[in-house]
Amino acid sequence: MTDTDEVGPPRIPPLPPAEWPPEMRDALAALRPADPRHPFPPRDPDRPKGLNALGLLAVHPVLTRAFHAFNGHVLFGTTLSVRHRELLVLRVATVRGSAYEWAQHVVLAGDAGIGAGEIARIAEGPDAAGWDPVERAMVRAVDELVADARIADATWEVLAGALDQQQLMDLVFTVGAYDLLAMAFRSFGVELDDDLTNRAR
Repeated sequence: MTDTDEVGPPRIPPLPPAEWPPEMRDALAALRPADPRHPFPPRDPDRPKGLNALGLLAVHPVLTRAFHAFNGHVLFGTTLSVRHRELLVLRVATVRGSAYEWAQHVVLAGDAGIGAGEIARIAEGPDAAGWDPVERAMVRAVDELVADARIADATWEVLAGALDQQQLMDLVFTVGAYDLLAMAFRSFGVELDDDLTNRAR
């Protein structure tokens, strides 16, 4: 991964927290579904805060609230395991070359018990040694969705043999959500925060 998603100054500079509009409070709250299946990240002052990404989103809090309602499901309400969610997100970040997305989700992958060797395997792709058949198919599905907007029949057969219909839907929507975020980070020039720079490699 590269160190930033941008070339030159940000196209849309992030707002510092002191300048966030009042509507941003509701936009942030929308990220937390009322009945989550998965835990929220721990409150730890040493964890990356994602202020450049949030500062970008603060520019358009109405849009952010709508997207956060969706992304809150992808993160915390999904029928996929946290491990499988993070495999998908990190592969999207790799394929799209989104350093910001990668760095943020290396942290979340660590929360899910995904170690450095597995993270390197995600970056290498579905043909890397060591995957079990289902996770290999998940990683391959990301590549196929990003390239063709369709999971190939052979990949689908493996996934459908292991996942139920809601999980299959969550898989596709997770890839779509993080493909969209990669587009936003790269198009708007979101720079890595200082607390993310050592995680972007």
